[in-house]
Amino acid sequence: MFSLVPTCKGRHACKSFPSLRVCYQFFSSATNSLPSVSDGFGTENKRTDFGLLFQSCTKLHHAKCLHAFLVMSGKAQDIIFSSRLVNRYAYLGDVSFSRRTFDSMPRKDVYTWNSMVSAYVRSGRFREAVDCFSDFLLTPGLRPDFYTFPPVLKACGNLNVGKKIHCWLIKLGLEWDVFVAASLIHMYSRFGFISVAHKLFDEMPFRDMGCWNAMISGFCQNGNAADALDVLIEMRSEGVKMDPVTVASLLTACAQSDDSLSGMLIHLYVIKHGLEFDLFVCNALINMYAKFGCLGHAHRVFYEMQVRDLVSWNSIITANEQNDEPMTALGFFNRMQLSGVKPDWLTLVSLASIIAQLNDAEMSRSVHGFILRRDSFKEDVVIGNAVVDMYAKLGAVDSARTVFEGLPVKDVVSWNTLITGYTQNGLASEANEVYCMMQECKEIIPNQGTWVSILPAYTHLGALQQGMKIHGRVIKNCLYLDVFVGTCLIDMYGKCGRLDDALSLFYQVPRMSSVTWNAMVSCLGVHGHGGKAVKLFKDMIDEGVKPDHVTFVSLMAACSHSGLVKEGELYFHMMQKEYGIKPGLKHYGCMVDLLGRAGHLDKAYSFIKTACLFEVDSENVGYYVLLSNIYATTGKWEGVDKVRSTARNRGLRKTPGWSSIEVNNKVDVFYTGNQTHPLCEQIYQKLRELTEKMKSLGYVPDFSFVLQDVEDDEKEHILTSHSERLAIAFGIISTPPKTPIRIFKNLRVCGDCHNVTKLISVITEREIIVRDSNRFHHFKDGTCSCGDYW
Repeated sequence: MFSLVPTCKGRHACKSFPSLRVCYQFFSSATNSLPSVSDGFGTENKRTDFGLLFQSCTKLHHAKCLHAFLVMSGKAQDIIFSSRLVNRYAYLGDVSFSRRTFDSMPRKDVYTWNSMVSAYVRSGRFREAVDCFSDFLLTPGLRPDFYTFPPVLKACGNLNVGKKIHCWLIKLGLEWDVFVAASLIHMYSRFGFISVAHKLFDEMPFRDMGCWNAMISGFCQNGNAADALDVLIEMRSEGVKMDPVTVASLLTACAQSDDSLSGMLIHLYVIKHGLEFDLFVCNALINMYAKFGCLGHAHRVFYEMQVRDLVSWNSIITANEQNDEPMTALGFFNRMQLSGVKPDWLTLVSLASIIAQLNDAEMSRSVHGFILRRDSFKEDVVIGNAVVDMYAKLGAVDSARTVFEGLPVKDVVSWNTLITGYTQNGLASEANEVYCMMQECKEIIPNQGTWVSILPAYTHLGALQQGMKIHGRVIKNCLYLDVFVGTCLIDMYGKCGRLDDALSLFYQVPRMSSVTWNAMVSCLGVHGHGGKAVKLFKDMIDEGVKPDHVTFVSLMAACSHSGLVKEGELYFHMMQKEYGIKPGLKHYGCMVDLLGRAGHLDKAYSFIKTACLFEVDSENVGYYVLLSNIYATTGKWEGVDKVRSTARNRGLRKTPGWSSIEVNNKVDVFYTGNQTHPLCEQIYQKLRELTEKMKSLGYVPDFSFVLQDVEDDEKEHILTSHSERLAIAFGIISTPPKTPIRIFKNLRVCGDCHNVTKLISVITEREIIVRDSNRFHHFKDGTCSCGDYW
């Protein structure tokens, strides 16, 4: 028994636990109680108040001292005291001592087993809790009671275990105990079997407040806000009043269903019934108003709170972070620290997101250091994932990779975050490399987030075959109707040239939100089908789907690619007047592109001045490239040097041009002037042959597309080495004659390469499909689907 506790000599125990001082000195092993003794102050100690001693154990070393005292007093074998020790150790966070105390008990009753199961659950060790419950069932002469099952049901790791426990409940006749029934409803709701939970709820002979709350919460967890409100109506009809738990669940339901009216009515109920200062309710109100975008209301609730806990601070910080108010969120974080509240992992996750929004690289390192000092990476993998995401959003993908590789534990979200980071930074090949590494980790099972992360990378590379493999896995896992996965597949097929397949998928997946519609409008636009994109937008409105700012970017870009000037202007004004969407830089950019292509230069210049593009987005390297190209086109090389020098001094680099082609399920990427490909000699030889044949057909290189001050021979070599020509030549020597070639380019195709590709389609009798940063070009028999308008 002494091996269970640390050596605890009397003087140490007295220093840690003053109330034991006299007890240690006068304990008599011959009796089960302490004698009356004088404490030296003229008072007498009667029997030791063990209840008070247990309550006084607020730290782990206190509990160990009390344990030592119980051993010395011979009471450690007492089943009641031992059970209380099991609970106390678990409460103080040391479930291993709970178990060792439990194992040392010579006799155990139902209460003891319940204590041990609850200790595991309280410590989050759910598997051990279920194993302990199984051992309990094998104990002769003992049977679980209704106190046993609520924690065990909470610990169930899968539905099969839950069903087995449900069978035991029926066998023991405990199914309709209100505490047990509420736990069953929670368990089935957690695994998504809300219909089973509702059936149990309907069949209950008696319901208490906990049962009503469990059912409402279950519907909210499964996104059934309307059903949750229906249960509320039934509850009110039976004369049951809402308590703080009910209110918090319903506020969550209102936020999920975007039902601000019901949310405000519940807030009125809260005020009327004196619940406006309840901590649990106030936290839920902050979260609800944040979801509605009503930050002013969220702030007011927070400021009027009489008591705030960690959840309150996390809620208000997250409210501002998720509503694009990072500076305000950071201010609340600073105030939280000044108030003495210590951040937890949720706070740190929000903090990482805030820094990413602020685009503050220096502060990101400070946050990273703060997290390292707390050793938080070991505390929770979620924090490490948040730091990887922070660096990726700041464009520091090397730092994101370093943090990722240093994580002590990596879950599927860790891999998904790094893949997404590479994809969002235009590094699709690196994203594919990480995905391949992830597949080698057999313990990591890809999920919905994985497909949503890797499919945009395949879209960017034009890796159609790889994307189709993912589609096969998605069908196998029954995720193809998931709105996010389905949208990524639509985008992949549409932007890899398979528009019919994209349309077919579009009509299969749910279309209740704007996300799916946006993807399809964008796909039609890049194929030059502006009229069809406009019609689809009208269908979207007819089906009651509200467009967002992304919808109008896709729509105006589609109008731009098809020369639909009037329509583009109409939608630019509609966006503001009918939907209250303030134009952003992308909307202005689309309008400048639309008007510029159509020759309305004065209007286009007016939009540039209105948007103040250089002033608002001075860190966008594209604007410097554009200005440099304008100088180069007019032969003003000094201006070119000045603009390029300014960009370099600001740490900006032009995105290098590359083109990719997929051959035999392998994606080859070519950069301009590439000399490292294994088939480099054959590629350049094929280009020389093609150039000779093109010149015989009247081709003359257009040197205006070489924006460098070099000799004509060098200019011709630069044009010949453009990435799309290298990819086309590789496709010609690597695929059967007269078969289509698909090329994907990250920048806009230059005019000379556009003319060359038309000629190559005649010489080789092939259809050549090129997707550049603007749209698709289908070259066949010397013509292009864009009509030379791109």
